[in-house]
Amino acid sequence: MDAMTAASTGFQVPIIDISPYIRNGDAADRAVVAAKVDDAAGSVGFMQIVGHGIPPAVIDEFTAVMDDFFALPLEEKKAYRTPPEINRGYAPPKSESLSLSLGVESADRMNDFFEAFNVGVEAREYPELALPGDHYADNTWPAVDHFEAAVSTFFVEARRVAHTLTRIFADALDLPADFFEGFTDHSLDVLRMNNYALPPGEIELEGELTGMGEHTDYGIVTVLWADQVKGLQVLDHHGRWHDVSPVDGALLVNIGDLMARWTNERWMSTLHRVKAPIVDGAIERRRSAAYFHDGNIDAMIATLPSCVGAGSRYSPITVGEHIGAKLAGSRAGRPNPYAQREAERVRHAMRRGQGRQ
Repeated sequence: MDAMTAASTGFQVPIIDISPYIRNGDAADRAVVAAKVDDAAGSVGFMQIVGHGIPPAVIDEFTAVMDDFFALPLEEKKAYRTPPEINRGYAPPKSESLSLSLGVESADRMNDFFEAFNVGVEAREYPELALPGDHYADNTWPAVDHFEAAVSTFFVEARRVAHTLTRIFADALDLPADFFEGFTDHSLDVLRMNNYALPPGEIELEGELTGMGEHTDYGIVTVLWADQVKGLQVLDHHGRWHDVSPVDGALLVNIGDLMARWTNERWMSTLHRVKAPIVDGAIERRRSAAYFHDGNIDAMIATLPSCVGAGSRYSPITVGEHIGAKLAGSRAGRPNPYAQREAERVRHAMRRGQGRQ
């Protein structure tokens, strides 16, 4: 199977050049981009974007310090752990179960075999708003040379791309160009750096190895840097999983739950997972970094009037309520009570015998 295309099913993750928005191109060129994004968001829920404007040197420096951190001894990394409800710092392997963010217990009751480090927007960035310290927590920075500077630079670039995407979304949905700004001007954004390499001999399997369990992303949109090692899989509308990896220089972008709510599932938050590839008994190294653009904690998300149709599938919910329930599932092990529709999609795939392939 080609990394981006499954010939037998016609599944593909489209490549979209967003440079007309980056360089403020003419309206006709931007309209073409918006139409492509609308089609991808409605048919696949994933796309890969080029022309995003992040300098290669920024990505190189960022991935270098990420590698330096994950190369530290495990006990040293554990010094940067935070409580489960604080979405910051280090998460060791087997400490999370992302399927529980959907209210679904892993079939083999195993947590996910990945380690991560999170940084995010801090309350101090918006002193006039008195934002809650648990959601807008202070970052924990490891004692790794240039880590804070390189990660912060990439964070700013990824935030810029995320806001560019919401401008494209507004055009694609025939909304005012600044529609999403009122929902994202103090957005609850987090950058999660993931590492799937574990030292040989430390894996005690109780069942099938899962790098990262089936889940949808929580917020508005995710901007993902990933290397090209096999592992990321996306679920199609027929319950089949497909391998996905980016072409050179591309970022992967996927729609989150809040955008699915907003659009009444005109755009879908696509289920995805990571299956850790095993070579000669060891997990092949795979890295990724996901920038989650989640919206203002106090923003109320209700179906867009243009998307209501015969009726809304979702009740209004604040970003804080939604994200809090998701994190309680993945990080604290409490099944999410608000994710019935998403959970049924996982169970349906499992019933068809496809969800664990």
